[in-house]
Amino acid sequence: MDSAEEKLPPTSAIPESPDPTSPAGKTSPSGSSTAHSLRNEIRVWTRDLLIAIGLALVIIVFLYQPVKVEGTSMAPLLSDQERIFINKFVYRFEPIERGDVVVFWYPLDRTKSFIKRVVGLPSEVVEIRQGIVYVDGTPLAEPYVPPQYEDLSDFGPMRVPRDSYFVMGDHRISSNDSRVFGPVPSRFIYGRAVFAYWPVDHFGSLSATSTTEAKTK
Repeated sequence: MDSAEEKLPPTSAIPESPDPTSPAGKTSPSGSSTAHSLRNEIRVWTRDLLIAIGLALVIIVFLYQPVKVEGTSMAPLLSDQERIFINKFVYRFEPIERGDVVVFWYPLDRTKSFIKRVVGLPSEVVEIRQGIVYVDGTPLAEPYVPPQYEDLSDFGPMRVPRDSYFVMGDHRISSNDSRVFGPVPSRFIYGRAVFAYWPVDHFGSLSATSTTEAKTK
């Protein structure tokens, strides 16, 4: 990075007399050497900043993917037109767990993507009685479903096939989910919702701990 140099005195100027107290042959540090050190320091900082920005872009492009939510089936956690990041590689290293908010190819039309919450795991029996979800006969605690969004109808029982997952929207009375199109094969699930970034008032993590309580109040 270029910086301004101090102007040298004209060649016709009379040089100052040397300081008699200074050792012969030695001079004081010049302003140009200070500017040179500052320039080198700025270059190092600029290089490190560009490397950091480059790494961040690589992580975002290859690890995370921005997506736009369409519809209200995951309200109140996610609203229509909300922007979020999904982690595209997390399930290569971790198992899909109950409560995960996942993005998957719609089983009836793979040109479309859906976002829902995992309710039933492979080989489990899912049943809904008057809006309460039972997994292997045990009622499932679902604090992320507000009372006004409950669907009091019945469903099942259904055993989830191996390598498939039973998914549902949090807005139960307005969700096209596994109650309609059946369990989702694991090969169709390609990401987990991890972070909301727009609108600003929804900015924050979409981890399991934050989805179950914070956004139901």
